[in-house]
Amino acid sequence: MCGICGELRFDGQAPELARTGRMLNYLERRGPDHEGSYSEGPVALGHRRLSIIDLSERGNQPMVDTALGLAIVFNGTIYNYPQLREELKGLGHTFASDGDTEVILKAYAAWGDQCVERLTGMFAFAVWDMHNQRLFLARDRLGIKPLYYSQSESGFLFASNIQALLAAGGVDTSIDPVALHHQFTLHAVIPAPRTILNGVRKLQPGHSLSIDSHGQSHLRRYWQLYASRPAEPRTEGEWIEAVHEALKKSVKRRLEIADVPVGVLLSGGLDSSLLVGLLAEQGVENILTFSIGFEDQPEEQGSEFEYSDQVVAMYNTRHHKYHIPNDQVLKRLPEAVSQMAEPMVGQDAVAFYLLSERVSQEVKVVQSGQGADEVFAGYFWYPLMAAERGSDLQRFARHYFDRSHEEFLETVSEQYRGEDHTSALISELLAQPGADEYLDKVLRMDTTTLIVDDPVKRVDNMTMAWGLEARVPFLDHELVELAMAMPPEMKLGPDGNDHKYVLKKIARGLIPDAVIDRPKGYFPMPALKYVRGEFLAFMREILDSEACRARGLFNRAYVDKLLADPDNEAHFTKLRGSKLWHLALLELWLQRNVDNLRVGA
Repeated sequence: MCGICGELRFDGQAPELARTGRMLNYLERRGPDHEGSYSEGPVALGHRRLSIIDLSERGNQPMVDTALGLAIVFNGTIYNYPQLREELKGLGHTFASDGDTEVILKAYAAWGDQCVERLTGMFAFAVWDMHNQRLFLARDRLGIKPLYYSQSESGFLFASNIQALLAAGGVDTSIDPVALHHQFTLHAVIPAPRTILNGVRKLQPGHSLSIDSHGQSHLRRYWQLYASRPAEPRTEGEWIEAVHEALKKSVKRRLEIADVPVGVLLSGGLDSSLLVGLLAEQGVENILTFSIGFEDQPEEQGSEFEYSDQVVAMYNTRHHKYHIPNDQVLKRLPEAVSQMAEPMVGQDAVAFYLLSERVSQEVKVVQSGQGADEVFAGYFWYPLMAAERGSDLQRFARHYFDRSHEEFLETVSEQYRGEDHTSALISELLAQPGADEYLDKVLRMDTTTLIVDDPVKRVDNMTMAWGLEARVPFLDHELVELAMAMPPEMKLGPDGNDHKYVLKKIARGLIPDAVIDRPKGYFPMPALKYVRGEFLAFMREILDSEACRARGLFNRAYVDKLLADPDNEAHFTKLRGSKLWHLALLELWLQRNVDNLRVGA
């Protein structure tokens, strides 16, 4: 829910309220129900609200408690807030609202920086402590909710997206060469704290940041994920039962903690279908479900309705099925790119954007299956990596990197060529202690780092562009901790190649066998998958534009090589992504979100 922003000055000046207003303009779609702002001394806070819990005016933000000397802006949902509320009442706190925002405010008053360790949910928030002239920011453990910031000698800005920061003005928009290496090597994933722009950073998942009016700051990691076996071994049956119970709890609380209806995005795959089955298993009736499909191409079907329809029939859900003609896909693509907080190459982004547009006309909250593939080893490359020989980095890079370092050097212009930053980062992440086996290392890294800035960010951006909140039960931190403690054979099966083994065991009998036993599917987007016709012409226009040539980001010889032969196998990544699209998407994002928004840079 919501979009947040704010400014803290270090130079003794009061924040310019018009600046906060400009940031709020670029957060409006995240929170269409209410706009609020607050200023006191060196700080200004802004908030756009999507009303989901406590729909009254008492839930509006910024929320200020003058008795405590605290003010807060908050984006997200705290699923254990009723329990925390009762605990805080026992400590003597009283409440003027019925929502989760005030619970965070009182939790900070009671427990200080350690309040985040008591929160279960997805969140990004900022608390202004009037007495200590200190701003405290925090982001949830798995980075489901975004939090960007920009710091200069004169002050500190933060917001839910980069566009809002750029609208504030004074932000360095030059390209970060390290981030650029990640952009073209890790499927456009730039792990926190970096972004593609030198002047913008993002708070790492599972971290808090405090900063005072003199610019003194402290970054704290409050959560760390381990992938080690428990002291007491469990049988296969015990693991299945434990995961089943954790999943039921996760989907149920993401349904119940809302004062508005909650639906399910039903793709037809195992993960989203299982969400429906788990809700039905607990007696939930009249489940709202939503599916989207596109026109077929000769090489590929454009929908997975044949599977989602079976789940709908099994549980008689209140289903909404949308069919999008191909001529809408390319037409709406630039619009979707304008809603990306960072450049994302996943071609299903526009699918989620178009689906969210329709779904938001029916509900404000949906559950989605993101995270299951990373937590429970659903992708085809995991067993390939596990069977490889060589260093940890070599085993990972052979099946995941979009480009070798040598090809990256060929991709970009001379000024952006440098060291192999991505290999250094991945080596460091895989070497972190607390993981027993190679697959443990990879899944932990995926879950805490790579997923944050690919599917999770993509779904947050595309749903919140329409004031729709997506909840992700597979990324409940308690469930993730349990899953990471499981031995790899509970994820890949006894033969090492039965992806999401434990989920399939749980799903058997809850959803149709055809959904469980089908090959792994991906959001079908045929119109954008095959680089030809209008899509090719679209990319050619972007990469041949005056703005692209003036920017000088790419090596023109490399661009021309891709344009001359886009269907060449060498011009696709290991995961079948178009290298040409990677270039075009970044340039289009820069044109629409940097060139058009740069203020006082």
